[in-house]
Amino acid sequence: MSTPANLPKPTGTVLQSRDAVLRGLIPLANHLVASQIDAFSARLANAFLALSEQSMDAREANLSFNAGQLLKKNGYAFFYLTSAGFEAAFRKEIEALLQGVKIVASNADVALTLVTYEEMDKKLALSRAGRTLELDSAEQYAALNMRFAHLMEHDALSIAQNPFRPEIFLHTIYSAWCEFDPEVNTHELVLPLLRADILFDLEPILNALNEALIAKGILPDLHESFRIRRSRNSEKRKEAAPGDISQKLRNLLSGNAQAGAANEAGGHAGGGHGGAGGMGAGGGSAGGFAGGGSGGSSGSGSSGNFGGHPGGAGHMGGASEGAGGSAPYSGFAQSGEAQTVARAELFQKLAELQKSVKLQQMMAGAQDVLRLSQMREQMPEIANIANTGIEKNTLDLLSQVFDSVFRNQAIPTQIKELISVLQIPVLKAALMDKEFFFQENHPARRLVDLLSRYSLAWDQKKGQQDPLFQTMQRNVHRVQQEFDQEVALFDEVVNDLESFIQKEEKEAAEALQLPIKTALKKEKVKQAGIAATHEVSLRVGTGEVVAFVETFLEDRWTKVLTLAYSVKEEKPYAVEDAIKTMDDLIWSVKPKITLQQRQELLNRLPAILARLNKWLSLIKWEDADRVQFFADLAECHASIVRAPLDLSPERQIEIAVEVAQQAAERRLAKRAEAESKAEAEPAPPPDEHVDTVTELERGVWLEFTKKTGGSTKVKLAWVSPMRSLYIFTTGDKEKTFQVSAEELEQTFREKRAKILELDRVVDRALTEALENTPDEQEAEEEMSLV
Repeated sequence: MSTPANLPKPTGTVLQSRDAVLRGLIPLANHLVASQIDAFSARLANAFLALSEQSMDAREANLSFNAGQLLKKNGYAFFYLTSAGFEAAFRKEIEALLQGVKIVASNADVALTLVTYEEMDKKLALSRAGRTLELDSAEQYAALNMRFAHLMEHDALSIAQNPFRPEIFLHTIYSAWCEFDPEVNTHELVLPLLRADILFDLEPILNALNEALIAKGILPDLHESFRIRRSRNSEKRKEAAPGDISQKLRNLLSGNAQAGAANEAGGHAGGGHGGAGGMGAGGGSAGGFAGGGSGGSSGSGSSGNFGGHPGGAGHMGGASEGAGGSAPYSGFAQSGEAQTVARAELFQKLAELQKSVKLQQMMAGAQDVLRLSQMREQMPEIANIANTGIEKNTLDLLSQVFDSVFRNQAIPTQIKELISVLQIPVLKAALMDKEFFFQENHPARRLVDLLSRYSLAWDQKKGQQDPLFQTMQRNVHRVQQEFDQEVALFDEVVNDLESFIQKEEKEAAEALQLPIKTALKKEKVKQAGIAATHEVSLRVGTGEVVAFVETFLEDRWTKVLTLAYSVKEEKPYAVEDAIKTMDDLIWSVKPKITLQQRQELLNRLPAILARLNKWLSLIKWEDADRVQFFADLAECHASIVRAPLDLSPERQIEIAVEVAQQAAERRLAKRAEAESKAEAEPAPPPDEHVDTVTELERGVWLEFTKKTGGSTKVKLAWVSPMRSLYIFTTGDKEKTFQVSAEELEQTFREKRAKILELDRVVDRALTEALENTPDEQEAEEEMSLV
């Protein structure tokens, strides 16, 4: 089926990386949400305090006041709970979308008697708030739904399936509040406060998500694309495009398609010449197992290939003498009874091979163990039996999966050796259950992924005595010894391995508590510094502050405000006092042209100076510069007080104009200075490395190359809530170190860091194998050439 000219055709890359694209939205959404949490927290606290003042109910007023104060004093704790809640919620929703879980909207008319009135009130309140948010951002949600539907290859996707729908924001915030405030009576008070003027601004979040999808080539010309999609015939929409990777996989493993293709291949090639045989679904999308020899040859023809790996022996095209006559023999042209016998014989041979693997493993290293990709050449009896399209393609696909694992330089050799033992059991499991290829959580597939993903968590200093390695080895040995027909055995070993890994990760997390505490404190100070610099810049940028006070604010008062913001949770009024002191200082050095203004200055000055000294002592500014500053300040105040009084209105206007002009000149001078500095030291433009660091997830392994030479493999163990700090641990868990986001970006920029691909190895290998498989049109062209 061809794609309409006006519709952006989904490329192979987009289709292959669908999961990665969707999962890549999680850190982006987390970052955008986290940037709004502090402001939302402040609005919510103020709303609680306002409710306390307005309420006629003494109990409600008291609860609201306490809730507001709790939030003001513990804003960072609320930030941490909320940001963690959003990360978990987004991840869960994205996985649900990928797994095809249909979210059914709750029906308010069903079983209402089974829930409490409080629960009903909560649902109604959240539902009303959700509808308001949805209407406010209707255009952005509509665009996002279309792009998700296009990416998932669905006709349409409802708001109930959107991972970033208003319901998720509301439920996450509500759950975080319930966890944050142990006073259960405030849980119902927060519901009416979850309204649009207090909640997050969803538009920049949704716009950024849409832009991220557009950057990946997903419906950049949205309206025209969607119009065309909706106008297609409903039956044609169900068909896959020629390059559809998932459809290729379905064709390869579809018995009906295989039979049709095989019979067609037999009809075309039955003239006695060894044509293309054993084709996959849809006219050969299995990918060209080239048959060898003439029509009268037995199964000794030259082997074909699938994705660059050895293919099957030549049971192709015309008559097969090895079959005992001149009747055509091609794929599913065999009788059902013959297939059953051949399949039983295949499993018997595989069982024998499985039992022999253990001895081979003891006698040879992983490099010398027979691989599935070598089986056709070195064990022709297996290849001759596995001659139908499904079995042949299953063998070839798995050959490429395991070859991909064995080529992965990041996986230690000893772990590859364990994985190699699983080749035959996994092949049998895939032959029995083709869902192996479609379900990422299939237990046999999951076992291979687990061994790869946690291969570097093995402490190689301890060697085979390492508990993780022993657990891996024990479970692999059990599969090799016990697996016959029960796929449930893979479930048992996967559960055992996952339980051990979870236990180890819990212990590792406990060991990280001190570094995490230190990192959180560091990030807190960094965010406080950003807020402090912003407050000072707002005032200095006007150009109205005299030069020596401006320098003082930038050099010293920024530190004061940083301290105030960093203790905001313990002392919520510290920031307010520090800002007020700064504003009072700026006011005190402005001209005072009336007697009343000067009297006010003299009255307020002692308190202003006292607060200035208190704060400056807290940041330990005790050198001679402090003495000089106060001397300059005293002289400035004296000149203000000594200036002539009883100025005429005209002179007052002149002074005001002069002050405004000076402020404008200073403002322009500062802007020119900033621009000159930016030109001399331009900030590095955003690049792909910023996105790379932003999208890093806990558990990923990186390889750092040192400037002095050598490399280290480390695991990302923790990411700070604002994603400004990253904590890494070595495989032996003996070393832990912290890296800032900027340092990490620069390391990637210098090509001294790379991500090690250890997770989802089966999925990546299948994608690569299927991408290299010719589609139906290419296969038909090959047939025409034959």
